[in-house]
Amino acid sequence: MFAALGDETRLRLVGRLSTEGPLSIARLSEDAPVTRQAITKHLEALEGAGLVRGTKHGRERIWDLEPRRLMAARHALEQISHQWDAAIGRLRAFVETE
Repeated sequence: MFAALGDETRLRLVGRLSTEGPLSIARLSEDAPVTRQAITKHLEALEGAGLVRGTKHGRERIWDLEPRRLMAARHALEQISHQWDAAIGRLRAFVETE
């Protein structure tokens, strides 16, 4: 999941889907610095990670976020953040006592 989000283009796609809602590949490709085919590959990678889903609507495929998976990512990052905060607190306490 985090490997999929680690790519700048994929992260930008997730950002657009989160602010603009479900979009077609044509819309997601507008003003993109990569080709439409590259956008498709990135969306497929995100879909493989469970972060987005594509649904056929006639001849188009509409892409939308998978909120449960994104909430799981958010929860994991919050746990990591708390662990780092605790580690920094222990380091600070150690340095200040020395």
